[in-house]
Amino acid sequence: MQATDKTTAVLRREWAGFRTRGRLIAIAAVPLTVILVGLLYAFGFSAGTCSEGPVEVPCPTDPVGPDGQGVSDTFSFVHRPLGEQGSITVRLTSMKGIITYPPPDHDEIVEGLVPWAKAGIIIKDGLSQGSSYAALMVTGSHGVRMQHDYVHDVAGSPRGVSAGEPRWLRLTRSRDTITGSESADGVRWTKVGTARLPGLPATVQVGLFAASPGDLTLVRTALGASLPESRFTQATAAFDSIALDGAPVAGWSSRSIGRQGETDWERFHRAPGLVESNGTFTLTGSGDIGPVPEGGGPGGPSMSSTLIGVPIGAVIALVVAAQFGASGGRALAARATVIGGTAFVAGLVAAGPVVLAAPAIIRSRGVSVAAVPALTELRVVLGVAALLAGAAVLALSLGALLRRARAAIPIAVSAVVLPYLLATLPLFPDEVARWLLRVTPAAAFAVQQTVHEYPQVTALYAPSGGYFPLPWWAGLAVLCGYAVAALALALSAAPAPPSAAAGPAAPEATRRGGPSAPSRPGRSGSG
Repeated sequence: MQATDKTTAVLRREWAGFRTRGRLIAIAAVPLTVILVGLLYAFGFSAGTCSEGPVEVPCPTDPVGPDGQGVSDTFSFVHRPLGEQGSITVRLTSMKGIITYPPPDHDEIVEGLVPWAKAGIIIKDGLSQGSSYAALMVTGSHGVRMQHDYVHDVAGSPRGVSAGEPRWLRLTRSRDTITGSESADGVRWTKVGTARLPGLPATVQVGLFAASPGDLTLVRTALGASLPESRFTQATAAFDSIALDGAPVAGWSSRSIGRQGETDWERFHRAPGLVESNGTFTLTGSGDIGPVPEGGGPGGPSMSSTLIGVPIGAVIALVVAAQFGASGGRALAARATVIGGTAFVAGLVAAGPVVLAAPAIIRSRGVSVAAVPALTELRVVLGVAALLAGAAVLALSLGALLRRARAAIPIAVSAVVLPYLLATLPLFPDEVARWLLRVTPAAAFAVQQTVHEYPQVTALYAPSGGYFPLPWWAGLAVLCGYAVAALALALSAAPAPPSAAAGPAAPEATRRGGPSAPSRPGRSGSG
């Protein structure tokens, strides 16, 4: 009980020492800065306008998938209605395409398919972009795949399609359940996968599709950073032996989902859409069906990008903590508790309003932001708070070790914030940026990441695109390791507290090196 009371008294003493007007104002500036920068960032977005002849109209909003995430949903579609029970079976006999201006010379259009060009069969909840779907396809370089609702991908056989090796595809619907199967000869079938699409209506659209995403190439800067560029591509697939079961009597309809036909290649060489001849459907399309990765593009910003003010707030917290550590005092553990707790609360106050308000503001301005589960939002808010707390303890320990705030502050900022800025700005090669966010305390900024890397989407998955090499918990552990190590060093170097058994302080003459001489009584009178 006495030990608890003594610990409480020490914490109160250190809190009273921290609670100066200057420090309180500085620590209050942390959440104010993060909130102000985040809201200014959100209000800076605009849906913009597009020309419709002589009239300027709002640009179409980006499609949003069933889970609220921004998606790509552009392809050529030949379709018919399908009921609650039924199937489609086709034979895909050929697949070819073009790639415009690929490296190394960027001076010609070549034949070929990008790795995730895709053609096959699809069951879709209507014709609107972002609606639920399940598709079975052959890809440019990844064999047969079954994909549904943009983010789900299951691999089938690794073979593609060639002149002497067609591929049979079948999708079977039983209410909300879609099953995909493939065959080399149309007799022996292999199941690829099953998708469940909750809320699928009684009548859906079923048919053939073709799509081809942009060809990603990387341009190197002077220091070796990668800047992505996307080039137009197109895929053309030939289908025959088309059989439908459970579909009402109706003709085929052909249309483009999303915007196609706007490039010179499409206008003057091969237009998107369907060519039918003697029971063979030849379908040409571009675009993609899948999630939009973070880092811009048609999906807009992510929720984590609204926390753009966190590095600035971290710098303020580092300065306050380093000055507090360099001001002296033996109760370093208590000081670390005070500064860590204060920075944690400041982080909660900073991240909470931004995470809740900024995405809503961006959406209100006509720009889509990927929806994030409530638990993920809570994890980000707590993660930012833990990031600031760990960084503050590290700076406090450096201040106590060096005994000078002017020396501790630049070291703390260079260890925590500078690597993050160098990694996320397109300055250095991607692998250098990844290592900066693996081995330095800046790894803890991974707590802000909210989106995933999708193998079925070709993109620049690098720190400059908003992707961290470590999961959030591992990045936070790296910072905590540095903070604990620095605090242990500072505690070992701190002077020992005075012993209670030593008694009162010795007289001044004793501290100078010898005992004090006893006073002698003076003599009175004369002899």
